[in-house]
Amino acid sequence: MRHFDFSPLYRSTVGFDRLFSMLDSANADAPSYPPYNIERTGENAYRITMAVAGFAEKDLSVEAREHVLTVKGEKEAEDEGRDVLYRGIASRAFERRFQIAEYVRVEGALLENGLLHIDLVRELPETMKPRKIEIGSASARQIEAQAH
Repeated sequence: MRHFDFSPLYRSTVGFDRLFSMLDSANADAPSYPPYNIERTGENAYRITMAVAGFAEKDLSVEAREHVLTVKGEKEAEDEGRDVLYRGIASRAFERRFQIAEYVRVEGALLENGLLHIDLVRELPETMKPRKIEIGSASARQIEAQAH
């Protein structure tokens, strides 16, 4: 993974401390298990896909709270009475957190073929959506004023 140095930006910006600390923390050595993808599935739709092979629905939890999406996986020990010679399939507990933007809500989650799909939708309120402003001319206002 690449490491980016944001320190030159610190001296030329004011009020972006939280943004830079988030970038630095995202840039730090983050856990790599389980692997995941984030994709755009539509203009305002996104999907997070996590590889959670070996985990059942009862072993996983997905929680959205205050702009943080948390995915946890805890599996009960199944090795009792088994003599495992080689362990290549990871089944350790994990917790992965994603920062989600304002006006983004979790639409649902689906476990399919060892992949956990979490669908997200961005819903901007009407007041936040761009709107077209008509441009009038000064001569049209004068004609309307004289007509009254």
